[in-house]
Amino acid sequence: MNFPSTLRRLRHQAALLVLVGSAQLAYADDGDAINPDRPNVANSSQVVGQGRVQLEIGASWDRQRDDALHVRTLTTPVLLRIGLGDTAELRVESDGRSIEHEVDRTAGMRRTNAGWEATSIGFKWRFADGEDGRPALGLIGNVALPTGSSALRVRGLLPQLVLAAEWDLPKDWSLAVTPGAGADVDEDGARYNYGVLAASLGKKFNERVQGFFEVAAPQIASASHGGNRVQVDAGVSWLLNKNCQVDAMVVHGLNRNTPDLGLAFGLSVRR
Repeated sequence: MNFPSTLRRLRHQAALLVLVGSAQLAYADDGDAINPDRPNVANSSQVVGQGRVQLEIGASWDRQRDDALHVRTLTTPVLLRIGLGDTAELRVESDGRSIEHEVDRTAGMRRTNAGWEATSIGFKWRFADGEDGRPALGLIGNVALPTGSSALRVRGLLPQLVLAAEWDLPKDWSLAVTPGAGADVDEDGARYNYGVLAASLGKKFNERVQGFFEVAAPQIASASHGGNRVQVDAGVSWLLNKNCQVDAMVVHGLNRNTPDLGLAFGLSVRR
């Protein structure tokens, strides 16, 4: 798989989808507005729908530092969702281009590493609509493939499976909880299993603007494999029209294993 060329094609499609979505502002058909899975850790249980294509792209920056080492990382995540029916979708995603700047204050050294992250292929299945106080439920599974730049390429297949649970609360509030598990490879090349847990409280301010506050553990693992990563984040999304949304998020790490500061900006479009 030639991922750089694939990413270029996806970017071209994003530009086309933005134009299509903008043109549909006054002629949008009946139905629900776009509901992206970005930018927070907790996911929606909703799928894009039969025959729809949805592209979610963004830029994420984070900073991790201690007395000796400062690391800043920029990634360009992309998620392509293709509706296979009313309850299922195909998903292709990657963190895109990764650029890492590292400063070792003790040794007086600076280093920059750049490359393409691995691509994952997966699915989402919505199996409960959430009625009578019960949550809407979806299952999201994906497998990271041995693709990307040589320094960032994963070894073997790395699966992840999470449950997306959502509750509609009074006064336009909502709650999303996402538990899950997956496999990864640490810096020494050792394969390990990890857990995922996120809870996001959302608020719809009006027909176009929504906000959220989240507590998340993107990785729950032993200290020998990087330890637990725990964060709080908050963000806002603005619906430009029924098929186009922009978002922004700020992240604060709660322990030394997690970047202390992060920012994310994104665009989601569908047709």
